Amino acid sequence: MNHSPKQVAVLGSTGSIGTSALEVVDGSDGRLCAAALSAHTRLDLLVKQAQRHQPRWVVATDLQAAAEHDWSGLPAETKLLTGSESLNEITADPDIDIVLAAIVGSAGLESTWTALQHGKTVALANKETLVTAGPLVTRLAEERGAQLLPVDSEHSAIFQALQTGKPDEVERLVLTASGGPFLGYSANELEQVTIAEALEHPIWNMGPKITVDSATMMNKALEVIEARWLFGVEAEQIDVTIHPQSIVHSMVEFVDGSIVAQLSPPDMRLPIQYALYYPQRLPGLTKRLDWTEAFRLEFKPPDPDQFPALQLGHQCAQAGGSSGAVLNAANEAAVGSFLAGELHFTEIVPACRSVLESHNFDPNPTLSQLAEFDRWAREEVTRWVCA
Repeated sequence: MNHSPKQVAVLGSTGSIGTSALEVVDGSDGRLCAAALSAHTRLDLLVKQAQRHQPRWVVATDLQAAAEHDWSGLPAETKLLTGSESLNEITADPDIDIVLAAIVGSAGLESTWTALQHGKTVALANKETLVTAGPLVTRLAEERGAQLLPVDSEHSAIFQALQTGKPDEVERLVLTASGGPFLGYSANELEQVTIAEALEHPIWNMGPKITVDSATMMNKALEVIEARWLFGVEAEQIDVTIHPQSIVHSMVEFVDGSIVAQLSPPDMRLPIQYALYYPQRLPGLTKRLDWTEAFRLEFKPPDPDQFPALQLGHQCAQAGGSSGAVLNAANEAAVGSFLAGELHFTEIVPACRSVLESHNFDPNPTLSQLAEFDRWAREEVTRWVCA
């Protein structure tokens, strides 16, 4: 029996998912090894992570930040690579068993693509990869015998629940959403939202971009698109429900009316661990539900007037083609403008809708064409902001 640890490349190791993943590695009793770590600009933390985990490689993707950084604290056995293209060298290496793709935004697509080309198992925390290029990515994984394992708590829950039935027995997927910090706000109250308020999520501790996405519920719109391609269902089979407690992470309804859900206290280490150990289930670090205490689980349909992003997500999941890439890029640019104080919170989704509706839709784009749609959408948001 082979007891060698799985060699894990943690791409985006200094973000919230990456740091949680390294906690899972720490608690794995040697079953997992962080063989490669990458960061963009948080290089002090990257060096500290390297000192603890002694990886074979670290990658600093921002060339300027890498050139200006003092690397004297890097372990002697750890090789420093710089530039985003170095991620491809890591993900293609035959010694890497599993790639945890946790780079935020469309920047994570290329390295995920390379990993799949080389038949790797990819633990996918970067939803933008499937939002942008879902049909191409899933086709590549099938052709190369690669495996895509979801890390998002919602998609992990669905992945687990789907194992209780056959694909043709699935009626619908139900994604749960906390509702973010502004659940129940009036239109007037939303007009007064500040950047600081948008960055205060009531349940999850996440990076600024995904936290703002949770507040607009654009994260759920993107998850609808991701689920469409990851699980091979139609857009009409995907619903969203508001669940403020974030204990039920998502559900699958089968044709006989049975609903199978995955429940646990909110902690991203659980879906990360499930993906890294798969197909095994092993004891982990996360808190358990206390069945000796009373608690309540609430569900209600989202208000389309408060969360118009959801309609855009379903629209793109149904249309496919270039629409996901355009919506994702427009949203990244719009959220960046909001965080820079250039755009109001209530203008993020309208900016995305405007760009999506004005783009020249392509039903079957190539990867290079998707990159061009991405660039165009970002430029369009800049024009929208300056108008």
